[in-house]
Amino acid sequence: MTKLSFLDLVPVTDTGTIAEALANAADLARHAEALGYARYWVAEHHGMAGIASAATSVVLAHIGQATSTIRIGAGGIMLPNHAPMVIAEQFGTLEALFPGRVDLGLGRAPGSDGVVARALRRNLASDERQFPQDVVELQAFLAGDDRIGIRAVPGEGTNVPLWILGSSLFGAQLAAMLGLPYAFASHFAPDALDEALDIYRRQFKPSAQLAEPYAAAAFNAFAADTREEAELLASSQQQAFVALRTGNPGKMKPPLAGYKDSLPPNARAILDHVLQCSAVGTADDIAAGLKAFVQRTGVDEVIVASSMYDHDARKRSLALTIEAAAAAGYFAAES
Repeated sequence: MTKLSFLDLVPVTDTGTIAEALANAADLARHAEALGYARYWVAEHHGMAGIASAATSVVLAHIGQATSTIRIGAGGIMLPNHAPMVIAEQFGTLEALFPGRVDLGLGRAPGSDGVVARALRRNLASDERQFPQDVVELQAFLAGDDRIGIRAVPGEGTNVPLWILGSSLFGAQLAAMLGLPYAFASHFAPDALDEALDIYRRQFKPSAQLAEPYAAAAFNAFAADTREEAELLASSQQQAFVALRTGNPGKMKPPLAGYKDSLPPNARAILDHVLQCSAVGTADDIAAGLKAFVQRTGVDEVIVASSMYDHDARKRSLALTIEAAAAAGYFAAES
């Protein structure tokens, strides 16, 4: 059966605070755990007023403390922003706190623009071209490999499972070469989805971590009791995407009836394209969308993304989505 997981960007609303966003994340993680989601991931973004997950490992400690069984992890850590040893220590600490529950997804984008990347790294000597080398070095730290000559404590010997994240063919090739699970960011960058999954599966080489290919892909799901309500709730995320693509990101705005129809044709086309791996509507609509997505991709796991302005509506959406997944016949809740 296909697994169902959740990706949280820990959104900050225009009337909310960072503290409220973090409290909502913990509450949502408890809710996802009770519903039977397999994982709860948060992603590293920087310099964005509407996203509270920049200090990803700290947020994961907060979420881990609020839950007891669901896997928690980074979807992902943008490794060029960090020394591999630091990430080994952080996730080794998380594994000590929440044994057997921690995932470490790795991406090579900065999680922001070049100016913010420079502020994070102090210089750009470490860049995405070193990403494969950094992944291997991080693996060695987590394995406690004596050949590296340095100990990551905590970290060594934990063998926290690594994932490669991507929205292009590069990540698929790297995940296949290293024998790691692969997650595709189709919730906002769907263009190379099918080709990337094909390359990953064809080129996969078994490793100590993984004997066979294991692929996940992200899917936007905005569920409500009526289609009209779901379309209204989805408009906050639509506004956020348009704001980001036009260079004006900010805090999440309240739903706006008729928002998509109010956009000029070029903006509507951008939105339709970037959100093509999405379903908006009732549980029946979500079930149809999820079923078609799994039939198309054959993924082992679907990672749902769903940012909403109203926290209770978002919790309701998670419940309807996993109900829809069960109805689609491909998914089974985690016990």
